[in-house]
This record gives sequence, structure tokens and C-alpha cells, in this order.
Amino acid sequence: MFISVFDVFKIGLGPSSSHTVGPMVAAARFLSAIDPLPAAAARVQVRLHGSLAFTGKGHATDRAICLGLMGQVPSRLDPEEVEPMLERLARDKEIKALDGTMLAFDPDADLIFDFGPALPLHSNGMVFSLLDGAGAVLTDLTLYSIGGGFIASAEEISQSRSGGNDLAQQDVPYPFPNAAKMLEMGKASGLTIAQMKWANECAARPADEVQADLDRIWAAMNACIDRGLKQDGILPGRLKVKRRARAIHEKLLADHGSNSPFKHTIMDWLGVYAMAVNEENAAGGRVVTAPTNGAAGVIPAVVRYYLDHCPNPDQAGIRTFLLTAAAIGGIIKANASISGAEVGCQGEVGSASAMAAAGLCAALGGTNEQIENAAEIALEHHLGMTCDPIGGLVQVPCIERNAVGAVKAVTAASLALRGDGTHFVPLDGCIETMRQTGLDMTEKYKETSTGGLAVNIVEC
Repeated sequence: MFISVFDVFKIGLGPSSSHTVGPMVAAARFLSAIDPLPAAAARVQVRLHGSLAFTGKGHATDRAICLGLMGQVPSRLDPEEVEPMLERLARDKEIKALDGTMLAFDPDADLIFDFGPALPLHSNGMVFSLLDGAGAVLTDLTLYSIGGGFIASAEEISQSRSGGNDLAQQDVPYPFPNAAKMLEMGKASGLTIAQMKWANECAARPADEVQADLDRIWAAMNACIDRGLKQDGILPGRLKVKRRARAIHEKLLADHGSNSPFKHTIMDWLGVYAMAVNEENAAGGRVVTAPTNGAAGVIPAVVRYYLDHCPNPDQAGIRTFLLTAAAIGGIIKANASISGAEVGCQGEVGSASAMAAAGLCAALGGTNEQIENAAEIALEHHLGMTCDPIGGLVQVPCIERNAVGAVKAVTAASLALRGDGTHFVPLDGCIETMRQTGLDMTEKYKETSTGGLAVNIVEC
């Protein structure tokens, strides 16, 4: 399928695109699938498998499923309305089908965390079942949350793996399925990566709508940074992690204008922007998948760096950044994965850093070849990164990891801009290496919190 910039960047709620956004969307898809209801329909049951079972509580998967079954969608849900809705469901123990029929659903009994073997096609599997009054299954639907808020059925995953969703077959002007074709099409057309991506987006929608939605995405990212820089206190969950972005930001402002500032202070600005976003994400706030919630701080931090610390930034540069980043993110998703449950954090923060490096390089006037080089440098130096969140929470090491990913992105863009675009490892080779590394990585390092930091650090 054609992966739009607005598929890569989606407004939703924290703390996880694969565990929160995807399951909420999946629940809504199930409601549509059972409409119209069979006459005997009485109850709904949901089973969570694999990573969704092992870290679902810490990632709010149970809450997301409940909200989705109550008809909520991530992009329109007000975080302030979440608790009252969940309290009402806990009290009434029923949901409303699309035709208005009330169906029994008790989250304590009907939402089951299955810690057995994962479902065969992806670690993030869900089985939604519609039952009659005696508990017999009338129909069921198996869906997978495949990263970045994307969901897919078994048939859709199989079709994608067999090449049925080849990007090169899509009805857009520049259907590049990989980085090599992207560079080839850019050279033949004389267009930048952002211009080709823009043409693809405008093939289906009016240009003014595309531009308005790009600006809306950046506004949501920027608002998330600003909120995170103002908040204080303890993040939800048993780790009792203290927010740090506000205090760091206040120190940076106090040091501003110092007669002898450290040159490396610029990295602190990058870090605090990223941490602000990911603290908001950990708190269940409104964030933008970029390309996932767990990696949501990298791209906003680097865009903010472009605006606040680079010469002559403008709105056109931000649009160029987002379009270019989305082009790289789409290639990574199509040829490997952006799911921590599938390939570890190399697919989340690694992909985000590659996207941010490409976007910044483009906004600063880099050539297509330099942009591809920037993305490759950033991704290459995240290869093998595991996903091992302590306590199953998107907090440690996730928040700081975004800060470091943002710094790596700027470094990669700078290195690429100092060169002429020629380099040894092509981006496509790096993406394929990430895919293979993910296949070789044991499940305990793929968002299950059964290995790495998650078992070697004592929770307190």
C-alpha cells in the first residue's frame, strides 16, 4: 500500500502506538466487523497475546481496548475524558454496538491477558470474539498491531509479505519502493525527495489540504513539546519516575546568555525537547506517532532544533522536513519494521533518528544523495538496539533514548552535509540488516520486558 505522510504521523494518545493507538483502532474495526449484529449476540471478549499480554498493563493496552470498544478513536479522544469513561464502563459492564444494542463487556473478566505462545504472524496479536448468552463464539476477528498505530489482519500481513502491497505498484507519480529507486526517480525527474513525496500526497488530495494537515501535524508536535516543558511531578506507574524536562529547561533558560557557555549545551536543548515529548507520552498525553509513540520525541526535537538553532528557518522548511522524514519512514516500514515488538528499539528510535536526520538534511538544503546518506548514518548506529522497558512502562530507558536519538540525528545530518552524498553502506542495505537483526533477536529483547534492563534493574 502507499504509505502516506499522514499514516506515518498520526495524532493519538500515549504511551504506545502499538499497544495503545493500534489496539484502540482494532477495537473500532471489530465493532464495524460485527455490524449488523447476529440476533443471539450477547457479550464481547478480547484476548491479548505476545507482547500485548506481557507489557499490556504498563502500556495501557487494556484501557485502549476498552476505549475503542466504547467507540473512541485516538485522533479525537480528549485525554481529560478517559478516566470518566473507564469508570463508567467498570460500573455498567456493557458497551454499545454500532446499531445501539448493548453488549455485555466486563473488563475484569472479558479482557484476557494470554501469556502463552504469541500468535504466529506478529507478537502484537489480539482476538476479538462475539459470544451468545451461553458463551458460544458467534464470530471472531484476529488483528495484529504492527507498529506506529497500524493494524492488519492475518490476510493483510500475508499479502504484504508476499509482495501484494508493493509500493511500486501504487497509483502515485513517484512510487519508490526503496531508497535506490527513490534516488533514481529523483535524478530522472530533477525533484527533491520532499517534492516527490508532495506530488504523491497531492495525487489523492487537494494541495491546500495536504499543506494544512502538515501544518496541523507540526502544531500538535510543537504543542506536545511546550506542554512537556511546563509539567512537573511523577509519571504514572509503579516506577515513580520524576519528570525532568521542566527543570532542565529552566536551567537552560537561566544559563542563556552566559559569557562562557559550553559548546555542547546545544545537545541539552535537543535532549530536553525530546524528553518533554516522551514524558507527555508516558503520562498518556496527546502525541504524534513519529513513527511510533515510543519514539515520538526524536523528530519534534530535531524540528524544534531547526527552528530555534539553525539560520533562516521557515514553515516551508518544516514541511520539507516532515515530507522527507515520512518518505524515509515509509521505506523502512515497507522493507523492515517500525515495531519494537518485531525488531526491537532499532525499529522505533532507530527509524525515528534516520527519519529526523533525513528531514533536517533536507530542510538545510541537502541533496537527495546527502539525505539518503544522513538517514543511513543514523540508522546504522542504532542497529541491534533492544526494546527492554523496565516494568513494561514506556519510561526507562525510553525517555532518555529519544534524547540520544535526536542528538544522533543531528550528528548524522551534519556529517552527510559535509560530504557529497557518496558513502559505503546504502540505506537499503542498512534497512535489510535491521530486518535480519530483528529476526535473529530473541523475544525477550522485543518489548516483552523479559530481558535486558527490564530484568537486571531492580524496580523501586
